[in-house]
Amino acid sequence: MSTDQPPPGSDEPRDRDSRDPFAKQPRANGSPYGDHGDHGDHTAGPEPYAGMPPLAHLGRRLIARIIDALLIGIPVGLVVTAIAGGYDPIEGSARSTTVTLVYVLVYFLYEGLMLTRDGQTVGKKAMKIRVAMLENGRPPAGQAGWLRAGVYALPEIVPCCGFLFWLINVLWCTWDRPYRQCLHDKAAKTLVVSAVP
Repeated sequence: MSTDQPPPGSDEPRDRDSRDPFAKQPRANGSPYGDHGDHGDHTAGPEPYAGMPPLAHLGRRLIARIIDALLIGIPVGLVVTAIAGGYDPIEGSARSTTVTLVYVLVYFLYEGLMLTRDGQTVGKKAMKIRVAMLENGRPPAGQAGWLRAGVYALPEIVPCCGFLFWLINVLWCTWDRPYRQCLHDKAAKTLVVSAVP
């Protein structure tokens, strides 16, 4: 049985490896950044530099965030419990507000310092992903790293609407194309890529 279609070439989307739940997503025209051929359609923003690694899988990004949240949350919770005799995050008291404020500030400092140093937090290192500047693939040193950390962590300080912004921010990458950026990535002009070639 023959068909008139040529065999798939290197330009065809790659299939997902079913053995690895975090395998790279299929690529359009061999690129993890979508189809940016000569169609004149560059509405998604600047092209990443030519040697940019593949985009990080969303599952790896989520697990990295969970690792980082536990890494900061457990020590902060233990210290506050030892100093203040515990707290109930649901009751909305001044004590629970203080704990939230301390957690957010510690997380902001942790992420800002780690990202500006090498583009990875402990969670991102464990999941073999990193943050890269869209224009050159380098770690977000200086202002970009701090801006990214601030847009991610600091809105939670604002009562009620801070959590809503945080939720929209982290979910943004599920529908953003072609770079799967969250709002904190867009603010800092970064994206999350694989740290392994």
